[in-house]
Amino acid sequence: MNTILSIILSAILVGAGCSEEDKTVAPPPPVVAPDNPDNVMVVVTSRSDVSNQTNVGLRVIEDAVLAGNEENISTLRIDINQTYQEMDGFGYTLTGGSAQHLMGMSASNRKALLEELFGTDAEKGQLGISFLRLSIAASDLDEKAFSYAMVKGEDNDLLKNFSISEDQKNLIPILKEIVAIQPGIKFLSTPWSPPTWMKTNNSAIGGQLLETYYEAYADYFIKYIEAYKREGINIYAITVQNEPLHPGNEPSMLMHADEMANFIAQQLGPKFREVNIDTKIITYDHNADRPDYPIDIIKSPANEFISGSAFHLYGGDISALSQVKAADVTKDIYFTEQWVDSEDADFGGTLMWHFENIIIGATRNWAKGVMEWNLTSNSALTPRTPGGCTRCLGGLTVDDNEVNRNVAYYIIGHASKYIPVGSVRIKTNQMGNLPNVAFLTPEGKTVTLIMNNSESNTKLNLNFSGTDEKYTVSLPSNSVATIVHTKPVS
Repeated sequence: MNTILSIILSAILVGAGCSEEDKTVAPPPPVVAPDNPDNVMVVVTSRSDVSNQTNVGLRVIEDAVLAGNEENISTLRIDINQTYQEMDGFGYTLTGGSAQHLMGMSASNRKALLEELFGTDAEKGQLGISFLRLSIAASDLDEKAFSYAMVKGEDNDLLKNFSISEDQKNLIPILKEIVAIQPGIKFLSTPWSPPTWMKTNNSAIGGQLLETYYEAYADYFIKYIEAYKREGINIYAITVQNEPLHPGNEPSMLMHADEMANFIAQQLGPKFREVNIDTKIITYDHNADRPDYPIDIIKSPANEFISGSAFHLYGGDISALSQVKAADVTKDIYFTEQWVDSEDADFGGTLMWHFENIIIGATRNWAKGVMEWNLTSNSALTPRTPGGCTRCLGGLTVDDNEVNRNVAYYIIGHASKYIPVGSVRIKTNQMGNLPNVAFLTPEGKTVTLIMNNSESNTKLNLNFSGTDEKYTVSLPSNSVATIVHTKPVS
């Protein structure tokens, strides 16, 4: 973070007010910047693009930018000198089921698709996904619930039977192909449940972690990180438990804030430090309606070992992320999951809601990384556990070698294509029906994510503080847009 503490606290207070048939579309064309003497490119996906399959999402709008300002229209002011959080990236969860779909493709088709998704050349139409969430053992979008230690070992070696063999079938081969395309990609990993023998009910569903097994469970995380490292996959961060207040999923576990804090402080944090593991420990990983949960951990002895907190938005308001940030401004914020409902009749509405609340809302409220759920599904929405999600639509639908790009592809793509890891959020003003957030990239370019919630086409002035650069930008009605200033701003 590049601002002094007083600026950060002021910005928190400002940001906290931001809340907020066939259903697939074809891939976008490669991005070709228009002949624009002012070096400003506008990329748009409209509500009708994803609703009516017009196959023109992430399209460059010609003649959208004019030099100079107009009178009597709103002005977006971008201040590159006031910076906030540095970004870790944008992406999805890559479940075991997602990996299974990708492994079902031919090698050549899979290679082309993975290069499209994880390559970083926007001019070739590549999406530049830079952050992936993985499940530690099974999620509910695997064929079955499993752990890496299904059978308890002897008392002197409880994890004797530890094995990542299930992941080696599909997930790890896919991750190796992704790393070959983008070596710097970051992975955040999350357990849905520990081994059942560590739990009060000896079941994959619900139950709580027995204190007797705190040490063994901390060792379980370490063995996972080390096993993946041997495969050439570095785990950047872990969260301690997926949705700890939702014990009804399969798999799942109930974990109250005091339990998570005690587990981190007594075993997980000290053990990571003892064996020199630098993987970040992230708390909570559940809805924004309970900011008290991560705040309680911040106020506990566990705070010494944690790097931040993670959120979903199936409940609460996105402004809660700023509330948690204010509790300890040295800790980071992540947004790790939001699903798209396959039965939603209005994917245009989904585009607009997710862009406003997740892409713009989460980052304006300090999120360093933003991920949707999940990367790929098939048309049958399988595999899943018996209690798994029956309506979770992936960013893409993959059936053998047939690929369709769904609404979440465009939601993430508007950010991941143009905002690389290491970009920093910069100051912009709020504008009513034009929610927005802006970033300064490592190359010195400015990237603004903005949406027009109006039923009519809208113009706005675009000004850069401290410079003479002034533009007028036109946005289509009911659309989301990425505005790239392709000339570095000094």
